[in-house]
Amino acid sequence: MKDNVDISVDFAGVKLANPVFTASGTSGYADELADFVDINLLGGFITKSITLKPRKGNAPPRIVETDAGMLNAIGLANIGLDKFIKEKLPILERMTTAVFVNVAGETIDEYVAVVERLATERVIAGFELNISCPNVAKGGISFGTEPGQVSEITSAVKKAVGEKILIVKLTPTVTDISVIANAAVEAGADALSMVNTFTAMVIDIETRKPVLANRTGGLSGPAIKPIAAYLVNKVYNEVAKKNRIPILGGGGIRTASDAIEFIIAGASAVAVGTANFIEPDCTTKIIEGIKKYCVRKETNIKELIGSLGK
Repeated sequence: MKDNVDISVDFAGVKLANPVFTASGTSGYADELADFVDINLLGGFITKSITLKPRKGNAPPRIVETDAGMLNAIGLANIGLDKFIKEKLPILERMTTAVFVNVAGETIDEYVAVVERLATERVIAGFELNISCPNVAKGGISFGTEPGQVSEITSAVKKAVGEKILIVKLTPTVTDISVIANAAVEAGADALSMVNTFTAMVIDIETRKPVLANRTGGLSGPAIKPIAAYLVNKVYNEVAKKNRIPILGGGGIRTASDAIEFIIAGASAVAVGTANFIEPDCTTKIIEGIKKYCVRKETNIKELIGSLGK
């Protein structure tokens, strides 16, 4: 097999040069990473969450490192839809990689309003519906834990996306994630993104108080990778495979080996998050590592997806 092996993937009808994305909230709106990595080399880029109105987010401190990752309680801080359209869309329009906008809100109407405003923008390939953020009092994770609500919000937003694809981002903090995944798929999701962070806490033993002002935050990084890989495989086997729905898998991915694990588990593409803070160009190294693996194993991405043996 040649060294220039093709690792492009079809992700719900969107042709990607490779299966590597940035995860929402870890790379801003693309310009923040420009000095460290060429975003155009990636398969896909997911923006920081956008809400209808600007959000200040939670009070600091709102990030803390752990032994094997980090907790964040940013609280969906963002510039709001109007400023995003005015200041960030022109930046995104210069990119050649597929752009997906992560959308959040406190009500279903807010989600729909954001998507309706952006659905006609040529540069946007699709939307990632954030119904699984653990760090906001309203909306956030509450939409993603009950099948009926997942169905309602997915259906409403699906009507607003037009020809764009709709990815629904799942929370891992539920009894059975396959039930939630199935509700999203039945309501019209074109793809699933999983998993979001796990609710966790770090305690300052000197003050006997939580380190984060929000008390809890979302745990990401290497600590969650084995759990995330398991959940991806579970949803692939129980929901995605039979419905031919692609999964964007993520949770602690730092290396090509990590990414390949998720692909073998059933992910059609992978999202790199926390690792971007430590090694901003890790995504391009992961892409090259996937190519080398395919050459060494004389295989391709299509053969790898969901190829986990017994």
